[in-house]
Amino acid sequence: MSTTVTSKGQVTIPKDVRERLGIRPGSKVDFKFEANGEIVLKRADGQLKPAPNRFAKYVGFAGPGLTTDELMAMLRGED
Repeated sequence: MSTTVTSKGQVTIPKDVRERLGIRPGSKVDFKFEANGEIVLKRADGQLKPAPNRFAKYVGFAGPGLTTDELMAMLRGED
C-alpha cells in the first residue's frame, strides 16, 4: 500500500489503515523510528483496539421490525 507525498510534505493515510487503527479526523498519531530503519505509525492515545464501528451505536435502534411473513405479505400486496 502506498501513497503520494504532496508539495507540502503531507500524505493521506489510506482508508484501510485508518479503519484498522481507528483513526478519525482530529486523531493524533505517533511515528516510531525502529533500529532497522522502519518507521511505525501508531495511535498517540495509546489505545490498542480500534475505535468501535461507527454503526455499532445504532444496532437495535429501530426495534424488532417486521417478521419475515409480515414483510413478504407487505411486498406481495396482501392485506
